[in-house]
Amino acid sequence: MFSLFYGLWKYIFSKTEFHVLILGIDKAGKTTLLEKLKSLYSNFEGLPPDRIVPTVGLNIGRTEVSNTKLVFWDLGGQVGLRTIWEKYYEEAHAVIYVIDAACPSRFEDSKSAIEKILRHEDLAGAPVLILANKQDLPGAVSAEEVARYLDLKELDDRHYLFESVSAYEGIGIKAAIDWLVATMERSKRAEMLRVRAGMNGTF
Repeated sequence: MFSLFYGLWKYIFSKTEFHVLILGIDKAGKTTLLEKLKSLYSNFEGLPPDRIVPTVGLNIGRTEVSNTKLVFWDLGGQVGLRTIWEKYYEEAHAVIYVIDAACPSRFEDSKSAIEKILRHEDLAGAPVLILANKQDLPGAVSAEEVARYLDLKELDDRHYLFESVSAYEGIGIKAAIDWLVATMERSKRAEMLRVRAGMNGTF
């Protein structure tokens, strides 16, 4: 009887935890996004944009959305740091890929970087949220235009969404994260990671 009630309690009150990678080439606005997420979903006021410096290594942010814990891993996007990304793939439930939509001259670099991500077997089946960031700047192209330019065939076998956002102003962020949480909750990858964690004795 105890185990029955404990199971019910755990189901109702325990929170699912998802690990989400925030990737993209340098200056795309990844850390600005992380700081905005902190301020939108917690009592913690994120760093103001003028105090954010390029990430060398890893920034970690934790927030809660509804009954879900989200752990964000924001990784540096400079060319020399991108080889570090794959060390985090195996434990990630999903990827947020950030693109500077106001700088089309760097779209080709962004395309090359995300294609490598999507081809990596350690991220098989992971949902991908692609953010056309910096919509607050003049000349920023829409998420639809970014999607047409990238033309990512590797997205065909996974859940994905292109969304126009401004990490600086917070525009579009909540809708994008709501989609990501709902998608992770029903993804086969989340179930696979849950089973693997149970087999390793991690609860």
